[in-house]
Amino acid sequence: MTSDWDRPKMAKWLADLRLAAVFLTRLPIRPARERAGPLGEAAWAFAAIGIGVGLAGGIVFAIAIWLGLPALPAAVLAVGCQVVLTGALHEDGLADTADGFGGGADREAKLRIMRDSRSGAFGVVAMVLSLAGRVAAIASLEPGLVAAALVATGALSRAGTVWLMALMPPARADGLGASAGRPGLEHAWTATGIGALAGLLLLGFGPAVAMLAVGGIALALFGQLAKRQVGGQTGDVLGASQQVGELACLFALAAVLA
Repeated sequence: MTSDWDRPKMAKWLADLRLAAVFLTRLPIRPARERAGPLGEAAWAFAAIGIGVGLAGGIVFAIAIWLGLPALPAAVLAVGCQVVLTGALHEDGLADTADGFGGGADREAKLRIMRDSRSGAFGVVAMVLSLAGRVAAIASLEPGLVAAALVATGALSRAGTVWLMALMPPARADGLGASAGRPGLEHAWTATGIGALAGLLLLGFGPAVAMLAVGGIALALFGQLAKRQVGGQTGDVLGASQQVGELACLFALAAVLA
């Protein structure tokens, strides 16, 4: 039985999950009324939402394979499902970040370009390469492992975003990077634990370690790039970090499992 002491904690966890789902997906969910804190306080739940997004893509892949589609078009459908479910939130962040980093002459120009909703050449190329890389990596895996891979990479890549929120200052005084708030390191560790546990249970020790190592290195390098380019993180940088992390984790799995 759940004690009276546990009920407030469970209510907060559920409210955090709802808030994370509202932000990270396009599901028709409203945040809980009792959840009035900044997004950063619910950041631990990003990994849990990543599990759901990955599972949705894995189910679509499995259905496509069952219907007789080859792995490559099935992988396209799986990634397409994830893009629709998230409203291309992370892909948009990657495109804006690539445009700003590639097209701005200085920090202010980069930040200004990143706020422009139109995608330039750098953004389009980055988005195409990310989508193509994810599709290719998924298609290279054994079909029976794809759902597990998408669940684990979906969780770990969003855990990486929490680390950037926790460790890097906002690059500007306004915008999502500032308004979300900086989560404590305990939130980043919790999110990482969720992703690591998913990888360990679903894929085994070796693949889980490979994802953590490669994804961690990719995230660290991207964080240093963002710091040099704009001095910190923005909403676009956070979205791009998810794409970088997911691609790195999928490539790691393709290397050890394909």
